[in-house]
Amino acid sequence: MRSNAVIWWVLVGFFLLMSIVYTGWNIIDHPDIVWYHAIEWVGSVALLFVALMSALIAFYIGRVHHAQGGELPADILTAEIDDGDPEIGEFSPWSWWPLVLAFSAALAMIGLAVGHWMVPIGLGVFVVAIVGWVYEYYRGHFAR
Repeated sequence: MRSNAVIWWVLVGFFLLMSIVYTGWNIIDHPDIVWYHAIEWVGSVALLFVALMSALIAFYIGRVHHAQGGELPADILTAEIDDGDPEIGEFSPWSWWPLVLAFSAALAMIGLAVGHWMVPIGLGVFVVAIVGWVYEYYRGHFAR
């Protein structure tokens, strides 16, 4: 995880440098305009914000690495691939409820674009899909 934090800090430096180069290039490219009107603000601010967001991620990853107190298997050169294989959990490959949930989200988004009367229908389908997905192990063939 330490190497991930280092990579993100390198990205912070890169995007900060590119923000400065981009801003300076715009000023140099338009010598006939006052310098603050020659700056292309959207690109300069976007590159600066990408650098700030990368700094946020780098800081977070660094703090998590420091709080863990140990190395992850990906950071140890002698580790095997199976050492980093976590228990992901249980999922139902036969379940149709994620498809219904995606349909409800699509219905609500189409409702925002086409007609607001479709949004409550999408929310209703969403509630049915969530309840069905949560309780799919409580009835039927796969009940526990």
